[in-house]
Amino acid sequence: MNLTQKQESILLGTILGDGYLQKTGLKNARLRLEHGEDQKDYIVWKGKQFPRLFLGKPTYLERLHPKTNHVYKYWRWQSNSTPILGTWHRLFYQNGKKCLPQDLVKMLSQPLALAVWYMDDGSFYQNNHNRYSMIYLGCVSLSEAKTASEAISRNFNIHPRVYDKKKKGYALFFPVTETRKLHDLIRPLMLPLFNYKLYSL
Repeated sequence: MNLTQKQESILLGTILGDGYLQKTGLKNARLRLEHGEDQKDYIVWKGKQFPRLFLGKPTYLERLHPKTNHVYKYWRWQSNSTPILGTWHRLFYQNGKKCLPQDLVKMLSQPLALAVWYMDDGSFYQNNHNRYSMIYLGCVSLSEAKTASEAISRNFNIHPRVYDKKKKGYALFFPVTETRKLHDLIRPLMLPLFNYKLYSL
């Protein structure tokens, strides 16, 4: 099974974002998608981009947080297990932990991958004095965070800074000029559901 360039871009953005690759055997893996209850259209859109991988429909689930007693409501969709996803798993996971590979600079070449990553993990903030964007990286190393920043800088001429959020891990910070460049690039590729993550035209 081969993936098109569009499918590879969506898969890359998903893995960088909220997607989870689960190893199933020596060479295979499957992709698990999970998105909040108000993002059903997004998870359906993702699944439909891979008709040979995602069959059926996403499942609605509720999970109680043991400490806060908050009920997390979300949608889950798991793909078939395939060798091609096993290959991606070997690229992005070490000892069961997701990591950002050194050759991300070569991999992150398509705006669609960046758009999906931003739809998954990006945020936009604005007030009377400033507007900026962030992409959250989570528990990666400083070296990996710098690799992510370099990949965006080299491929798209957009220059985020690595921001240390302490216990929350690292994030990519886009000041106002870089936010505008980022949004102008990915706006045509974003689902309307995520217009709130973009500055108003």
